[in-house]
Amino acid sequence: MTLTGFLAYSAALAVAVAVPGPGIVAMVARGLGSGFRSTLPFTIGIALGDLVYLTAAVLGLAFIAKTFGLAFMAIKYAGAAYLLYLAYKFWTSGVGIDNVSAQRAETLFTGFLSGLMITLGNPKVMVFYLALLPAIVDLSTVTFANYLVLVALTALILFAILLPYLALATRTRALLQTPSAIKRMSRVASCFLGGAAVAIAVRV
Repeated sequence: MTLTGFLAYSAALAVAVAVPGPGIVAMVARGLGSGFRSTLPFTIGIALGDLVYLTAAVLGLAFIAKTFGLAFMAIKYAGAAYLLYLAYKFWTSGVGIDNVSAQRAETLFTGFLSGLMITLGNPKVMVFYLALLPAIVDLSTVTFANYLVLVALTALILFAILLPYLALATRTRALLQTPSAIKRMSRVASCFLGGAAVAIAVRV
């Protein structure tokens, strides 16, 4: 794999990730409601989902997405359902500092899992790795060393784009700490989460 191939992949991925989709919307909403540390596992789950699809593409397993289409559909709806559950929790409980701290241990793993499910069930991500990537990179020339470079580039690009979104959301949260502001912020986060859930569910 040539330097041109790596650059083409990096540019295409950066553009795809930078355009806000359901994953970024859900991450920002969680950041507004729960803060940086509680949302970081969700962000890691999003990134891991991309790496799963990258690995599948490099191994030539695109047919899996077609063969197990119902499984991917189930993952998609499970992710959307979890986002709706979070939207309900944010709307009804008014997540604040104390509430988040009490729930942190419980939600770290579920946050990671929901981020992973959202990415695995996101048709935009699936199309990029299993349809567009083979048109950008000659996957038949990818060696194990090339694969490791692609993994590193993918992780770097994802976190370079996702973390500023998350940091901005949590910075906004830090500026609004009165009970009434926290309640309004939680309801805004609830609306974003609900919208992301609907976007994921209706995408084909």
